[in-house]
Parts: sequence; C-alpha cells; structure tokens
Amino acid sequence: MRIWCLLLVSGVWAGIGNSQDTCRQGHPGVPGNPGHNGLPGRDGRDGAKGDKGDSGEPGHPGGPGKDGMAGEKGEPGADGNVEAKGMKGDQGARGPPGKHGPKGLVGPVGEKGLRGDAGPPGQKGEKGDVGPLGPDGPKGSTGPSGPAGLPGPMGPVGKPGPKGDPGPLGPQGEPGVRGVRGWKGDRGEKGKIGETPVLPKSAFTVGLTVLSKFPPSGVPIRFDRILYNEFNHYDVATGKFTCHIAGAYYFTYHVTVFSRNVQVSLVKNGVKMLHTKDGYMSSEDQASGGLVLQLKLGDEVWLQVTGGERFNGLFADEDDDTTFTGFLLFSSS
Repeated sequence: MRIWCLLLVSGVWAGIGNSQDTCRQGHPGVPGNPGHNGLPGRDGRDGAKGDKGDSGEPGHPGGPGKDGMAGEKGEPGADGNVEAKGMKGDQGARGPPGKHGPKGLVGPVGEKGLRGDAGPPGQKGEKGDVGPLGPDGPKGSTGPSGPAGLPGPMGPVGKPGPKGDPGPLGPQGEPGVRGVRGWKGDRGEKGKIGETPVLPKSAFTVGLTVLSKFPPSGVPIRFDRILYNEFNHYDVATGKFTCHIAGAYYFTYHVTVFSRNVQVSLVKNGVKMLHTKDGYMSSEDQASGGLVLQLKLGDEVWLQVTGGERFNGLFADEDDDTTFTGFLLFSSS
C-alpha cells in the first residue's frame, strides 16, 4: 500500500512539473481511493544478533535442594601396600563448630575442694557430765585453834582460897578421884535461890558446795557450807565432829547422787558404824542414812567415801544439796 501511494504521488508531481513548464498550475484533483495493503515485511528474527545487554541484578537465593538417593555400596578396595610412615603434616585450620552432640555420661568425682570459711557458732549444747577431780590445791593457811583437850588428873588438895564470885555453869566433867574427907565446917548462911540450870546443847548441820562436791575417798569429807554450827563442835578444817558433852547423839546425812555411784560410811573414832550405797542410773538420785550413837568426851564422828573415786558421786549445786547433821539427844549426867 505504501509503495502504490509513493508511485502515485511521484506521477502527480511529475505532471505538475511538466505542466509548469507549459502552463500554469491548475486546481488540485480529487484524492484517489486508498490503495490495497502491501505485503508484510520480513520477520526480524532472521536479522543479525545484537550486542550483549548489561548484566541484570542477582536473583534471590533458591531453597536447598532435596537430598539425593543414597548410592549403592561400592566394592571393597584391594589391600594397599604398607609404606614407611610419612612426615607429620602441619596442623590444619580449625573448622567450624559442629552441631551439639547428645548429652555425655556423668564424669568421675573431682578432687576435694579447698576448706570453706568457718560457719557461724552453733546453739549452746546441753550440760555435759562432770569432769574428773582436779589436782590438789596449794596448802592453806593455819586453821583456828582446836577444841580444849581432856582434863588432866586431879592435883593435890591446896589451901582454900578466898571465896570467889559464882562462875557460869561449865560442861560436865568425868567423875574425879574420891578425895580425902575433910573436917566438918561451920554452918554457913542460907544462900539465895539459884537460877535454873542451863541444859547442855550441841548441834550442827553442814553441806557441800560446788567446790567441795565429789570429795576424795578414804578421808573425812570436809563440808564447807555451814548451815548451823553455833557451838563450833564441827571443825570445817578437819571435817570431824568432836564430842564436848557426853551423851546420846543422833547423826543423819542426805546425799544427792549424780554422774557416779555413791558409797559412804559414818565413822566413829576410825570405826565404820553405818554404810550406804546407791548406783547412778543416768539421772539424779538421793540417798540417806541415820543412827544414834553414845559418845564420850573427845570422841570424833565424821562421814567419808569408801571404795575409791568411782563411788564419790556426792553432788551439790544451786538446786541440789548433800548435807550432814548431828545433835545431842540427852547428856549422860
């Protein structure tokens, strides 16, 4: 179609040129009908290959492919020849860390660690058993003067002296030797009514303390806690009671047993008159004894442990007592 239009236009312009040479230009003609479409041109695909275009932007990474099928197991290879050991190669670079493996078995016990700091002090423990008897202390100072000795034999009769004032009633003495009968004297004046005679008295009560508990065996127990000893007939330094008034006496003792067994004896002038035993049974216990003795002037009575240190469990503290008591029932006169 384009070709026919070009040819038509060329012919018209040629006629116009020729007519101009002979005459003037006339009026334009009526436009002709459009021509038929021309044949289609060649396909551009058979043309020459163009230049390589610019590289496009990289695409997004694709997902991992599926695992392929495992191949068949190959035949074992032939045994190789043993060659000489080669040189040790250089240490390779450290590879990336692998995946966490399964939890391993419990390892062996480690070595003992260092000693830790001391902990806070614990609560106060229970009261322990009484410890063994401590060593003897240093020798003490000289004690007070002892009681008066026994009266000596009567001397010869002296000349009568002037009459003195009546003295206080003294302790009753032993009957003396009968003297020579003297001459009958003149009748004296009637005297005044005398005072009622004072009855003789003798008594004591003593006890142990925390310092004197668990006394030694085989010697008089020295009771150092004085509850009553007005006439000082009990000697704290020796642990003995000395008779100053002849007569019948009652002696008794009360013992608290703790930590050890108890075996005590009441002794008169070295002779054991009364025995008391009590076994310790893991808790405090009590034992006692008492009897009446006839004493003469100068007789001595005391309490002592027998059987050794295993039987001296006589105990005393703020709540427990061990005591020894004696008193005159009536005199012999």
